[in-house]
Amino acid sequence: MTLEPVMLSGEHVRLEPLSMAHHDDLVVAVQDGELWTLWYTSVPDPAGMSAEIERRLGLQKAGSMLPFAVIDPRTNAAVGMTTYMNVDLIARRVEIGSTWYRKTVQRTTLNTECKLLLLTHAFESLACIAVEFRTSAANLQSRRAIERIGAKLDGVLRHHGRHNDGTFRDTYVYSIIAEEWPEIRSQLRRRLEG
Repeated sequence: MTLEPVMLSGEHVRLEPLSMAHHDDLVVAVQDGELWTLWYTSVPDPAGMSAEIERRLGLQKAGSMLPFAVIDPRTNAAVGMTTYMNVDLIARRVEIGSTWYRKTVQRTTLNTECKLLLLTHAFESLACIAVEFRTSAANLQSRRAIERIGAKLDGVLRHHGRHNDGTFRDTYVYSIIAEEWPEIRSQLRRRLEG
């Protein structure tokens, strides 16, 4: 398994390799809902967007992350970011995470298709044996979204880190294994058609 930058395209979303060219769109996107003010998640504020893009690209260069800009094909504007992260080439596992979208596209077909594209690439092109998702116990919106995809709860890492406000973060860890992928793929496709 090698992790190379790739563009993934669907009807409702396009995932492009993240670059500084996405900066201005991402600054506008993060302001929709003032996402950086959410205490239970880590989303860059407008002034920190360049540093966040550089951080993700640095992790890509180190081989531990593959970051994407999430593009709305109706406007060709970046509306968020997502990544393959915590890459384990030997065990053939990746985590889909560090994902955020502007408020106006949350809980839309854009997110459903984004996950379908990422999971399809992970299982069918990268031959992953498992794909993981992690989120704060306090991030109920993210937990529900991960559960709607069909991921199963593996467990909770207690006091796994700290939130932006300094409180302890318990991390919910979910996964989808390769044997579950065909049914989950069918469910995601049905949801997009419905």
